[in-house]
Amino acid sequence: MMSADERFDIDRSAAKPANYGEGMSGTNLERAGDHNQRVTLQAVRANGPITRADLAQITGLTAPAIANITKRLLDDNMILKAGRLLGGRGQPATKLVVNPDGAFSIGLNIDRDHIAVVALDFEGKVRARISREVHFAMPDEVVAFFKAAIEQIRHDHAINFERLIGIGIGMPDDLGRVRLPNRPEAYEVWSEIDVAELFGPILNVPVSLENDATAAAIGEMQFGHGLQTASFIYTLISAGLGGGLVINGHYFRGTHGRSGEIGFLPIVRQTPDGTQTPASLQDAVSLYALYAHLNAAGHAVSTPADLDNLPPEGLSVVDDWIEKAASYLHDPFLTLSCAINPEAHYIGGRLPATVIEKLCARLNEAYAKLSDRVPKIAPVTRAALAVDSAAMGAAILPFNERFLPIREALMKTA
Repeated sequence: MMSADERFDIDRSAAKPANYGEGMSGTNLERAGDHNQRVTLQAVRANGPITRADLAQITGLTAPAIANITKRLLDDNMILKAGRLLGGRGQPATKLVVNPDGAFSIGLNIDRDHIAVVALDFEGKVRARISREVHFAMPDEVVAFFKAAIEQIRHDHAINFERLIGIGIGMPDDLGRVRLPNRPEAYEVWSEIDVAELFGPILNVPVSLENDATAAAIGEMQFGHGLQTASFIYTLISAGLGGGLVINGHYFRGTHGRSGEIGFLPIVRQTPDGTQTPASLQDAVSLYALYAHLNAAGHAVSTPADLDNLPPEGLSVVDDWIEKAASYLHDPFLTLSCAINPEAHYIGGRLPATVIEKLCARLNEAYAKLSDRVPKIAPVTRAALAVDSAAMGAAILPFNERFLPIREALMKTA
């Protein structure tokens, strides 16, 4: 079985645990106990195999507290013993790892150009993936797809449904309101339905609903580069353009839950005849924007798979789009870097890996020229959870709410 490191190409040797509890108010013992267990489980997941002594050092908890917490986690089959650490005095220390079969979740990504379902184990491995390329799928169509995907997962015995803890759904904000080319009027129905009520009864488990870019950023935080990076910006390039912020190991939502949402920033685009027209950033930087750029040049594309089969002249058109996209993203990314001072800026989404990497390289080249004037510009890098980032991030939401450290676990209530 591939390790999480191999799956996501992550180097754990420099893993830096987040400053759990930073900025949180005091609370009662019941909440503190739950939070301490979450912190311990997170430390095992991020640093395992790990001894109890190292857990105490990382979490700041006492040895007796760690002993009690790890016993509960072992009894609940959330962690496993993975051999012993030899050397030193006394009995060899037992090493602990997360049990991948300890819990499972299902993630659903609903977007304007595709729908996808993933089944995730607690180690972060995708046990099943089913997707469909479809533009502006209606609710009944998505429900039918989801039910068929669940039956396929059951048939394949991909996960143990008795340990399924929830469904996570990631979808763009205002899915039915934002007008895009060729969007049917009936698509507005997405603004009128309760999505959680639509899918909850199918499996009779809790449903977590989140913006797709937010879900992707949380996924990167919990199972991607966020294992080493405490503060980062995440940009999701999909049918639209979204983003999220992770600061000091915590997702920062903002007042209205729209932190990092740069897609609606106003820009001025120049048409081929030289006319300048007002637009939004996602009109120029998104999958739909790339498709339009290629179609205007005579290359009919409508899915990411089409991008992998372009002739050389089509690839040149993609390179031209990358240059334009980098120029549009240059100032917004630079502003975010200066304002937030993150360690990195990750780009994920359904663009081909080569396109994302070229876009990152172009931006980094431009920022290198500013190094004598602008200090500490965050490097732009392809996200670890890039292709299925929104679906995987959605699947991580139930884990995040049930088991992993969240600021709300220690916040006082009225």
